[in-house]
Amino acid sequence: MFFELIPVGVLQGLVLALVALGIFIPFRVLNFPDLTAEGSYPLGGSVCAALVMCGMDPFLALLIAGFCGGLLGAGTALIHISLKVNTLVCGLILTTMAYSLNLRFMGKPNLSLFDQTTVFTFIGEGLEIKSLFVLGILIVLIVLLFLFLKTEKGLRFRSIGLSPLFSERQGINVPKYMILGLFTGNLLCGLAGGLMAQIQGYTDVGMGFGLVLHVLAALIIGEGLIKNKSIFAQLFAPFLGALVYQQIQGLVVALGLEPSDLKFFTGLFVLSIIAVREKKHKKHFFP
Repeated sequence: MFFELIPVGVLQGLVLALVALGIFIPFRVLNFPDLTAEGSYPLGGSVCAALVMCGMDPFLALLIAGFCGGLLGAGTALIHISLKVNTLVCGLILTTMAYSLNLRFMGKPNLSLFDQTTVFTFIGEGLEIKSLFVLGILIVLIVLLFLFLKTEKGLRFRSIGLSPLFSERQGINVPKYMILGLFTGNLLCGLAGGLMAQIQGYTDVGMGFGLVLHVLAALIIGEGLIKNKSIFAQLFAPFLGALVYQQIQGLVVALGLEPSDLKFFTGLFVLSIIAVREKKHKKHFFP
C-alpha cells in the first residue's frame, strides 16, 4: 500500500515544498514568525477556483491567486510595523479575515473544478505530468531566490533577519524589506493554494488548517538532513524536507494510523524537536 501512495505523496510533497519555501522567507531569512500562510494558502485556492469558474485562463488565475496571497502577507507586515502588534497575532487576525473573504469569493464552503478548464487540461492530467509541472516551478523559484539573495539587496534582506537594529543603523529601510519579504513568502503560499485547487479539482475554505505545523515539521526535517549553511543549501532544505515529510506521512498511514491522527503526531514531533534543541542550547551555556 505504501508504494502505491508514493506518486501521490511526491506530488503533495512538491506542493508542500512550495509552501515551505514561502514560509522559509519570513521564518528563516527575516526571523519573522508568521502564521499568515494558513490564510494565504486557502485564499490562493479560493481566488484561483473562483476565477477558473468564471472562465479565466487558468495560468493567469494562478498568478492572481499568488498575488492575492502576497497582499495578505504584506498586510501582516503593515499591521506589525504601523500598529506594533505581535507578529503571530497579526497573522491570526488576517487569517481569520481571509476565511470570510474565501467564502465571499466562492459563495459557498467549497467549489468543484472537475468540469472546468485547468492548467492540466492543457499539459496533461497524469500524476507524473502534474509533479513535473510543480517541480519546474520550484526549480525556477529556488534559482531566482538564490540569485536574489546573492545580490546587494539580498544581503540587506538577510541582514534584517540577523539584526534589524544594526540594519536600520546602516541606513537599510527595514519596514520596506519586511513588507517585501512577507509579500514574497505569502505569494508562494497563495500560488501553492491555487495549484492545489487545480491539481485536486476542488478547493475548500478549511484547506489551510494546520498547514504551518506541517511546514515547520518539513523545515525541521530538511534542516536536519542538510547541515550545510550555504544559501543554496538553506533554500534546498525546505524542498527536501517537504518531500521526505510527505513520504513519512504516507508510510505512517500505510502502517495503519488514521489520517485524522496525523496533525496530533506532527505536533508531538515538532514539540519534541524544540525540546531537544532547547536542552542542547542550555547545555551549551550551562555545561
